[in-house]
Amino acid sequence: QVQLVESGGGLVPAGGSLRLSCVASGRTDSTNGMGWFRQAPGKEREFVAATSWRGMSTMYANSVKGRFTISKDNAKNTLYLQMNSLKPEDTAVYYCAAKQRGAYYTLPFDNWGQGTQVTVSS
Repeated sequence: QVQLVESGGGLVPAGGSLRLSCVASGRTDSTNGMGWFRQAPGKEREFVAATSWRGMSTMYANSVKGRFTISKDNAKNTLYLQMNSLKPEDTAVYYCAAKQRGAYYTLPFDNWGQGTQVTVSS
């Protein structure tokens, strides 16, 4: 099992920036991909970004491409999501996830964090 703990959420005005962090622990040796998802009130959880375990490959949702950057510090087993030019529609609970099977960016993901709230005010 892989345990994931997110941090870094908060309240930010439109146009602002936030950086989310996710520390992975446990059986990380079998992980081949990590990603970020988000869920807004009344909506389904959606994919935001993903990276291969070593961070060599990345994938983004069209809605965040050019504004968000996913990265990974392998020495710290920490995943980041740098979010710039935030919009009110980015408001959601953001979840970190990890997977051990299949391509690094495809569902399903096997392990999930508890989520961190991001609120963008207009």
